[in-house]
Parts: sequence; C-alpha cells; structure tokens
Amino acid sequence: MMRSYTICHMVTTIDGKVTGNFLSTEEAKKAEALYFELHRNFDAQGFICGRVTMEESFTHGWYPRLENYEPMKVFVDRVPKTASKFYAVAFDPKGKLGWKKNCIEDEDPGYDGARIVEVLTTSADPRYITYLEEMEIPYIFAGKTEINVEFALLKLKTMFGINKVLLEGGSATNGAFAKENLIDEISLTVAPVIASFEAKPLFSEGALDTFVLADTRKEADVLWLNYKKKE
Repeated sequence: MMRSYTICHMVTTIDGKVTGNFLSTEEAKKAEALYFELHRNFDAQGFICGRVTMEESFTHGWYPRLENYEPMKVFVDRVPKTASKFYAVAFDPKGKLGWKKNCIEDEDPGYDGARIVEVLTTSADPRYITYLEEMEIPYIFAGKTEINVEFALLKLKTMFGINKVLLEGGSATNGAFAKENLIDEISLTVAPVIASFEAKPLFSEGALDTFVLADTRKEADVLWLNYKKKE
C-alpha cells in the first residue's frame, strides 16, 4: 500500500454519535478508558484529527500574532531532520491552529510527546508557514483549498514513515476519509448512551463501503467493535 493504512478509532454512542454532552457521562468515561488503552496498543505511528478536534483537545483557541511574521515566499513541504516514534497529524487546511510547542504534552501516554505535523493547503496564510518554521513544526501541502486526503496519506507514509495511522477526527474529518473510501479498519468503543439531538455522527458524509467484523470485546457495559475492510 502506497499510503498510510488508516484505522478510524472513536468513542461512539449506541446511536453512532461522537460529539455532545454524552462525553461527560460516567458511561462515556468508561468507554474512553478502553479507547485510550486500544489507542496505545494499535502499534500506529501517528493519529489524525481535524482542526476543530485539535483545538478543543490541545490548542484551546490560542493563535499566534501573524503580524509579527514575514510571509513565506515559497510553499515547500518541511520534514523534521530526525524521525519521531509517534506523530500528531493536524488536518488544518487554512492554518488556524496555534501551537505553543512542537509536540503534544498530555497526561495520557497515548499522546504524550507526539510530534506535531500540520497538513495544509496552499490557501494558508504565508505568515503562518513562517510561524511553523520558527516553531520547528513540520508541515506538508495537500491541495489548493481543500485537503486531498489520499495525497496527504501518501506523503505521511513516504515522508514521515507513518505506515499505520489512527483517524480520530470529528464528524467532518472522518467523513472526508469515508467519502473517498480511505478507511481500512474501524475501531469503535460504544458507550451505553443515546446522544442528544445536537450531537454529530461518526461520519458527516461517506460513500458505499463494506467491512467484516474482525473482533469484539466487552468491558462491563462498554462494547468494542473492530471491523476491517472487506476484500
């Protein structure tokens, strides 16, 4: 396979939702515990989230003052001089995430120390690229205004050695992969909860694709479902 093998790994409700106030319930916290255990055991080289998920989980709305940076004149992919064991890949088309460090510092060992990689389009502000250079955050370009998902996965494998990646984005990012049939495996930890009406689904869009049930696991009332793409 020329691109990164992609596993969509998510916590969901019984009715297939991935956002909303259900995440604050005790039932969801139990599902999250299993989710993080599995996250660490997949032997992946990175995880992917969209801008909104990265902002909610890690950057919390902070953004650099771009007027302090000169615009980058040439958009060229930047790869770190030394490889990392694990990468935090941000699908951030217009460059809207503000990072204060070039790695994820999180108490959960599934994320701690992951080297940040920005996946951008050429519509990003040239000053943002200069900011990434100063922060020593590697970045790649994969499209003009929208991210070409397959092209991004090809670059992640060939340039960063990410053979297997965990797709842990929100509904829109997951949907972009599903729409292009680029999900090879699905891993769901199902919390015994029905979501409220404003919660978003696992995929915001998609295309017909078929999978086979590869494995299951039950932890109290939480169920893990593992599907692999049908050959």
